[in-house]
Amino acid sequence: MAAFHDRFDAGRRLGKRLAGLRGQHVVVLGLPRGGVPVAFEVARALDAPLDVIVVRKLGVPFQPEVAMGAIGEGNVRVLDPRTISVARVSQEDLRQVEQQERAVLESREARLRKGRHPVDLTGRTVVIVDDGIATGSTARVACQVARQLGAAKVILAVPVAPARAVVELKEPDDVVCLLSPQDFKAVGYYYHDFSPTDDREVVQLLDAAASAAHHTGGGGADGSLQEDLEIPVAGVALRANLHLPPRCDGTVLFAHGSGSSRHSPRNRFVASVLHGAGLGTLLLDLLTPEEEVNRANVFDIGLLAQRLSSATHWLEARHDGSLGRVGYFGASTGAGAALWAAAETGAQVAAVVSRGGRPDLAGPRLAAVRAPTLLIVGGADTQVLALNRQAMASMQAPTRLEIVPGATHLFEEPGTLAMAASLATDWFRHYLLPSPVGRSVPEATPWTRDSP
Repeated sequence: MAAFHDRFDAGRRLGKRLAGLRGQHVVVLGLPRGGVPVAFEVARALDAPLDVIVVRKLGVPFQPEVAMGAIGEGNVRVLDPRTISVARVSQEDLRQVEQQERAVLESREARLRKGRHPVDLTGRTVVIVDDGIATGSTARVACQVARQLGAAKVILAVPVAPARAVVELKEPDDVVCLLSPQDFKAVGYYYHDFSPTDDREVVQLLDAAASAAHHTGGGGADGSLQEDLEIPVAGVALRANLHLPPRCDGTVLFAHGSGSSRHSPRNRFVASVLHGAGLGTLLLDLLTPEEEVNRANVFDIGLLAQRLSSATHWLEARHDGSLGRVGYFGASTGAGAALWAAAETGAQVAAVVSRGGRPDLAGPRLAAVRAPTLLIVGGADTQVLALNRQAMASMQAPTRLEIVPGATHLFEEPGTLAMAASLATDWFRHYLLPSPVGRSVPEATPWTRDSP
C-alpha cells in the first residue's frame, strides 16, 4: 500500500518532521519538477521562503550518462577530477559540454522563475527537497551547488529513499527521510498519485509561495490555524484543508472544478492571496477518490451543491460563528455548484466568485441567488465567456463580469492567474470583511458590468 497519497501529502508530513527549523532563517529549495509540490508544503509549514534549485549534470562526451560534474545557477560548477582524468576529457570537450548544458539550465531557469531573482542563500540554513531519491546523484549535486552559493548549512529532506542511499550521502550536513526501505522499489511505488508535475504547476506554486510571503512579511508564526480535516457528509468523509487567521471576519469555501482537487496549484495560489488579505479559506474535495472515478459524479451539480452546503453548515457549527461571513469560490463546474448552493433557501452566503466557471450549470436556480457574484473569465475562453453572459441574464443578484485579457480557460498565461486572484480578493474583501473608513464598497443592488 502506498505510503503517501500524493506529493502534497508527503510535503505536509515532511514539514511536520522539520518543524524544529521554524524561525531559524531557513530557505526551502525544491528540485524541479516533482520536488516542488513537496517543497511547497514544507515551506508553508516552516514559514520559510520557497525557491527552486536548478542543476544540470555534465556528462562525459562519449558516455553522457556518466557524470563528470554538474553546474548550477550563478555560474556555479562542480567537477569530478577523477572521472575527467580517467575518461581523458579535454578542456575543450569540457567547455563544449558545459556550454550546451548551461544553455539548457538558463532556459529552464527563465521558464520557472519568470523574472524572479533567486533567494540569496548566503549564511542561511538551506533545506533541499525532492519527492524521493533513487540513486541520489541529483540531490548530491544540488547540495554541492547550494554550498557554493553561500549556504551555511545544507539539509536534504525527502519523503522516501533507499536505506543504503541515505547512509552514503555525505554532501548534506543532515538528511531527513520519512521512509527508507531496505527493499526499495522506485520512488513512484510509494505514492498513490505520482502523476507528472509540469513547469506550469511549478510556476504556479512559486507564485503562490511568493504571494503568501509578500502579504505576511516573509514568515514568522502569525497565530493562524491550519488544519487538515475530514468532514462527514451523508455517509462519506470529504477531505479538506482549513486556514483561519487569528481574527477571522470572513471565510471562503472553494468548490473545485472537474479533474481538480484541494491540491490544485491554481486554487492554492488564489487561497494564498486571500490569506494575505486576512481571509480564511477551506479547500474542499466534494467527492471521494472512489467517487471521482465515475465521471457522472463530477457533473452532478446537485450532489456537489448539497455537499458544499452540508460542509458549510458543519464548519459553522464546529467553529461556533467564528468563521465570520462566508463566501464561495468556484472554478469550472465548481462554480455551478457554488451558485446552486448559494440559491438554497436560508443560505447565508455573503458573496460568490467564479473563475473560468460554468454558472450556467446552476440552471434555473440562478434567479434565486442573492449573494453578490463576480464572474471572472479569460478573454480567450470564448465558449465559456458566452455561457457566462447567458447566465448573467438569469441572475437577479448584484453581478459583475470581469474579462482577463488573453487568458484561456486555466489562466495559464503569465500574470493572468494573479489578476484573477486580485479581482477575487477585492470582491471578497468588499463583501466579507468590515469596511474600513475610506474604502469604497460596491453597491448592494443588482447591477452588472462587462469589463473589456
